[in-house]
Amino acid sequence: MMFTRAIVRTPGRSVVNGVTTANLGKPDYQRALQQHERYIEALKTCALEVTVIPPDEEHSDSTFVEDCAVLTEKCAVIGNLGVGSRKGEESSVEKILRGYYSNIVHIKDPGTLEGGDVLRVGKHFYIGVTGRTNAEGASQFIQILNGFGYSGSMIPVIQALHLKTGVAYLGENNLVMAGEFINHPGFADFNAIVIDKYESYAANCIRVNGYVLLPAGYKQTRKLIADSGYSVIEIDVSEFRKIDGGISCLSLRY
Repeated sequence: MMFTRAIVRTPGRSVVNGVTTANLGKPDYQRALQQHERYIEALKTCALEVTVIPPDEEHSDSTFVEDCAVLTEKCAVIGNLGVGSRKGEESSVEKILRGYYSNIVHIKDPGTLEGGDVLRVGKHFYIGVTGRTNAEGASQFIQILNGFGYSGSMIPVIQALHLKTGVAYLGENNLVMAGEFINHPGFADFNAIVIDKYESYAANCIRVNGYVLLPAGYKQTRKLIADSGYSVIEIDVSEFRKIDGGISCLSLRY
């Protein structure tokens, strides 16, 4: 699908305290700001109108706006974040979305849903059941989707933080996959672009209109995607990797 807009949030100084399992050290705040600016430039290169939300110092992970909502042509679904320290990030995102959506629906307790666990392919949505998104949240989401003419199915995730940590849909039935998602029966009907385990971080990439946005520095993955017919824009997001973030996490595209 084609996108026309994106929402991003400038990282606050508290980003250095983001939740992480990466063991890569704390982000450098100034470098994170520079990388975020480059990310915005890349979205604009993809012909998107970018809305930039000011920093939210109360929520150190709030630059990862993708987790706050899932956006379709017919509705916006506001997530219920699975980590207590992130509760409340959704409100400022929802405020912006109210200017564009008449149908806004919420995932409610005890359900949790984060956008990083939702992979869209046409009118179908794959929902990763993870430590951040539970089965109740996924079930609520599927019911909402069904009411708007979409469908959804759950994918149990064992190792990855989010579903989209290890899979990305590029269009044309091409699915980037790494780790536990290689040869996954739930994705058997796709053309697999298999990412080597040493470059698995690059599996979190996004197709934005005529481009694929890819983390910088993963030569083998870049070649695989370019050889599949896509124009690639590389972006250094190394500071966000330190707090378990990737390319898709940093924006909501719609």
